Amino acid sequence: MRTWATLLLLTAPALFAADRQKVIDRLDDAAATFSDIMVTPDKGIPHDLIEKSRCMVIVPSLKKGAFVVGAEYGKGFITCREADGRWSAPGAVTVEGGSFGFQIGGSDTDVVMLVMKNRGAEKMLGNQFTLGADGEVAAGPVGRDASAETNASLNAEILSWSRTRGVFAGISLKGASVRPDLSANEDLYGRKLDNREIVQGKVTPPAAAARLLALLNRYPQHV
Repeated sequence: MRTWATLLLLTAPALFAADRQKVIDRLDDAAATFSDIMVTPDKGIPHDLIEKSRCMVIVPSLKKGAFVVGAEYGKGFITCREADGRWSAPGAVTVEGGSFGFQIGGSDTDVVMLVMKNRGAEKMLGNQFTLGADGEVAAGPVGRDASAETNASLNAEILSWSRTRGVFAGISLKGASVRPDLSANEDLYGRKLDNREIVQGKVTPPAAAARLLALLNRYPQHV
């Protein structure tokens, strides 16, 4: 019994470090995803939509068929505007369920969502948010100079895009659920925090989020 207890004490720090590194790597992947999408002006997300958005969700490498055929599962992050217009520390999220309908085979897919209205942001920061049921979601327009003044862009609480095998397009993610990943938050911040606490500006962003926030803060708030 003592041997098992001693082994547990010795391995627990290593396991925590490994879990934390996975979250840090995922933050790097989120930054790389956003950078890759925005580096091509005619294929990226319209700048004015980013500047008007309240929150952003980035899910790198969402996987198809993780549980059953047709299901999706991925982990990513949400960050929201602070009072000064800059982006907050990131909170971890899990996206699962729904039928995305845009994937080729079992390819991993990068997903980006912009939350355009305060009502949508409030719901997204709850215990679980179902796209299309708890808030209207629509495929976002593509291209820096694309017209954002469409009915979908004006009326939707959330706009969404995907990138699969280099192909970037707006998609509707109806039926998928977004919920906080409290375990990943604990790994990243060293204590249990919900996403609302994190994005309200009460938490100092971790060093691992510096690249992502630097990229996002190139798009200042514009209302």
